[in-house]
Amino acid sequence: MFKGSNVALITPFKNDKFDDEAYIKLIHFHIKNGTNGLVPAGTTGESPTLNHHEHEKVIELCVKESNGKIPVIAGTGSNSTKEAISLTKHAEKIGADAALVVTPYYNKPTQEGLYQHYRSINDNSGLPIIIYNIPSRSVIDMSVDTMARLFELKNIIGVKDATGQLDRVDKTKEKLGNEFIQLTGNDDNALEFNIRGGVGAISVTANIAPKLCSEFQKFSVLNDKTSQTKAIELDKILQPVHHSMFVESNPSPVKYAAKLLNLCEDQVRLPLVNITEPNKKIVEDALKLANLI
Repeated sequence: MFKGSNVALITPFKNDKFDDEAYIKLIHFHIKNGTNGLVPAGTTGESPTLNHHEHEKVIELCVKESNGKIPVIAGTGSNSTKEAISLTKHAEKIGADAALVVTPYYNKPTQEGLYQHYRSINDNSGLPIIIYNIPSRSVIDMSVDTMARLFELKNIIGVKDATGQLDRVDKTKEKLGNEFIQLTGNDDNALEFNIRGGVGAISVTANIAPKLCSEFQKFSVLNDKTSQTKAIELDKILQPVHHSMFVESNPSPVKYAAKLLNLCEDQVRLPLVNITEPNKKIVEDALKLANLI
């Protein structure tokens, strides 16, 4: 159920307010273009600057508009365990299919602290939980051993791995087996990630190239020569786009790309700002190379 191209949905703003009309348009754009799953209220969705009402509304609207057509993996993480529990319980109540829970940022918990954090969320909800391991943002790195302990709990089903360390895929597969879902959080390593045992991505690029990302994911997990050749071809097309999405802090570049595609405005909330003119050129050139504009 949780595999392939899952989009880390941007949250569109207009006059610094949540633009629900553009958001609904985005959701149906993804359903139409083959995206395999929707991930609202994550990092790319600017969750740190959403207030509680907005956070809950973003998830509710995503669940309502997708209407069971594709899974919704709700971003419900926090560096406060109580807040993460509250957000996860809300996501469960309104019908999300799973929760994406980031490792607690700023607090710098130990591995035991990480275990107890996720265990508490697990014990207070019935939603499947995907661990979001992103040391570049949260400072701490969850070990494979800690993940193995968590996988023994009823709701922990997988990881969004944004470490960028491809050998982690092998170690995780060896220790936790094939049933533990591994999704990459790094678009640029998705090909090798899947070759090593991953089953998909939670993608930034999918916001503006859903069909390409979905097709790439479909072929990259198949073992026949024709499929692998096709996956490599698509990866070459996508690599410049992946790179352009991170010329400045995410999601500023992808929101600019979305504006070029007439999907929404490129507004971001402080402390993020719009990308510079030279970097706009990089984004535009990448989209042209991929025939997206």
